[in-house]
Amino acid sequence: MTDSVKEGCYASVMTVILQQIIPYNPLAANPLPGIKPADPRNWLHRDDAFDAQLQRRAELLAQRKSDVLALSSEALKSAQELLELVLKQAYPDASDQVSRPDGTVVELDWSRPLETLCLLVQEDFCILQKIGDEHVLTGAILCFPASWMLSEKFMRPLIAIHDSVDAYDPNIARRVQRLFDGIQPDRPLWRFNALWYPDAELFQPRSITQRRPPQNQDTARYLRSERQTLLRLPQTGAVVFAIHTYVMAAEQVAKLENPA
Repeated sequence: MTDSVKEGCYASVMTVILQQIIPYNPLAANPLPGIKPADPRNWLHRDDAFDAQLQRRAELLAQRKSDVLALSSEALKSAQELLELVLKQAYPDASDQVSRPDGTVVELDWSRPLETLCLLVQEDFCILQKIGDEHVLTGAILCFPASWMLSEKFMRPLIAIHDSVDAYDPNIARRVQRLFDGIQPDRPLWRFNALWYPDAELFQPRSITQRRPPQNQDTARYLRSERQTLLRLPQTGAVVFAIHTYVMAAEQVAKLENPA
């Protein structure tokens, strides 16, 4: 479902894209790191917002490329391996191009793997590679950031990436690093979060120097939940952090909590 409104600090028309269903309970307790095994055959999701989200991704890639895309030379092979993995699951019959469910034809460009991935699936992808003792963000296509900026996190290690997360203390940082070290190919993991927002805009970049005002279930108009999947690429060994973003109106969330 889409709509267009003018709101807040957005200078351009804001696109509202909502899901009607979230395939897990986003309000269930899930403290950090909150990791569970994921089905390796079903770690990518396609939902009722596919057409609208893919259109929004294409707009952002065209209009805000420097804000949503970053790729180091060290991560190119990993990005290409990720593209191959995504095609195998989401478009197994692909050759030189892909025909999406909405009828859009996407040419496969292996020299620009993250741009191509942006136009194929709803997930955002962050590529993290082990450099020294920590995993570092060496590449990403991030169209739907939840109050962070790719430019501030690119080429930084895990603990620096999470320096704005209050719950991410040194103990959690050590546990997460051990988790990243232990991820096995073909054994992905997943977790979720639940974030309340006053608006439904998917593109929510925010600098670490401008913290997001707190919101809660009683006052916010929308629930934003990310299904976050971690998997290791078998050939290059990089860890991929995939993010599928769901946005639901607060009144729809209330219906899920209190079915008639």
